[in-house]
Amino acid sequence: MNRKTFIQSIIGMGIVPSLLIAKTDNMHRTSIKLLRHATLLIELGGKKLLIDPMLSKKSEMEPVGNCGNEIRIPMVDLPIPELEVTKMLSEIDAIVITHLHRDHWDEPAQSLVGKNKLIICSPNDQEALKEQGFKNIQPIKSNLNWEGIQIYRTGGQHGTGAIGKSMGEVAGFVFANNQDSIYVAGDTIWCEEVEKALIDFNPKVTILNAGGAKFLTGDPITMTPNDIVKVYEKQSNSKIIAVHMDTVNHCFVTRKDLAQELQKKGLQSKILIPIDGEVIEL
Repeated sequence: MNRKTFIQSIIGMGIVPSLLIAKTDNMHRTSIKLLRHATLLIELGGKKLLIDPMLSKKSEMEPVGNCGNEIRIPMVDLPIPELEVTKMLSEIDAIVITHLHRDHWDEPAQSLVGKNKLIICSPNDQEALKEQGFKNIQPIKSNLNWEGIQIYRTGGQHGTGAIGKSMGEVAGFVFANNQDSIYVAGDTIWCEEVEKALIDFNPKVTILNAGGAKFLTGDPITMTPNDIVKVYEKQSNSKIIAVHMDTVNHCFVTRKDLAQELQKKGLQSKILIPIDGEVIEL
């Protein structure tokens, strides 16, 4: 489904995409741009942060295995041309990596990101990043005051049972500057760690990795529509943004699916579902 068709379909269900309500004033802005999947460009406090860059071209990577299909990934191209990707990478102040799975930190990202670029990560990912040749790594055990932005690391659960353990440790991050705070939950389901982050930080914006990703066996490893509703019920005053859909072959909940489920619960105006390339301004 292309951009125009998706917008028309959700408007037909009474859902207004956030693109149509975004502000246009670029002065001193706090903004969130969804590039694709979990790759986000966040502007906050005069700094540009690139979250979980997956920069592969469409179909460049092998599919995720054991999920019932052989669709190569990413399933869509980036919404910006290669020259703009290069320009973006030269302008960003830091890369933030929630974990090292290839749909969040792929080989093209490892190649294109400068080895001296600041990388913010969890302590458990530091050694692997060093082995990849990166020299300016800032692991965050708990929190960090960086250039006037307070950054907190949060926990999560990338699934349940044996599959959740096999997926390894994941993290989220909260970025706070003045009155603005953005919680990037990372690859997690609804769990105690997410609930704690919402209570502790009361974020102005909460970004959730949706898609209900799963394998042939076991429970979902990223948020389902029910998980997203639980987040809303816990923190309804936060602007909730759902991403991580329509890009990787084991994410079976599409944007349209999520929009339909939210409409059933009367939450279509409460949770934003951006399309690739969309900018949301606070």
